Amino acid sequence: MINKLSALLNAAKISLSDQQKQQLVAYVELLHKWNKAYNLTSVRDPQQMLVRHILDSIVVEPHLQGERFIDVGTGPGLPGIPLAIVRPQAHFTLLDSLGKRVRFLRQVQHELGLNNVTPVQSRVEDFPAEPPFDGVISRAFASLNDMVSWCHHLPAAHGSFYALKGVRPDDEIATLPAGFILDAVIELKVPELEGERHLVVIKRQ
Repeated sequence: MINKLSALLNAAKISLSDQQKQQLVAYVELLHKWNKAYNLTSVRDPQQMLVRHILDSIVVEPHLQGERFIDVGTGPGLPGIPLAIVRPQAHFTLLDSLGKRVRFLRQVQHELGLNNVTPVQSRVEDFPAEPPFDGVISRAFASLNDMVSWCHHLPAAHGSFYALKGVRPDDEIATLPAGFILDAVIELKVPELEGERHLVVIKRQ
């Protein structure tokens, strides 16, 4: 697993410490183990998890600005856990409404010794952002319109929304509600992953 991960990181031109690699592999092993009972992801093969969950999450890291982030609809911790491992100086709140997922996240936090994550069980519209966040991150969570509508109270005035998308969602970008503007659409390259990946960055007007 470490060798496979190292090869993927080299292909993506991402440099990580041995400890970070071990934490990412340990996370995949926990995800694989708990998946049997908790049904956390449709990806069953740990080697595929390295591509479709780990690399797919951490290619976003260079584009994030700030120190405090919230991962809304985090599920089993994606992309929040991999990002917290590769960006230890930042803090990630991991928000999900399902108790079983949050229990899994607390176990991951404990076993991996991650002191820069806070798992929270809440609906996003009920969660108070005090203080507000530098970035609101989502992966396969909702349309851009729903994301900014449900999460409008979460980012600071200078903060951004970061939506991890597959194909470039031009139709969603065209129908952003008033008060929000497109800041950037960044094409992401994920080694061994079929299909397109884009990061859509939205700011308040």
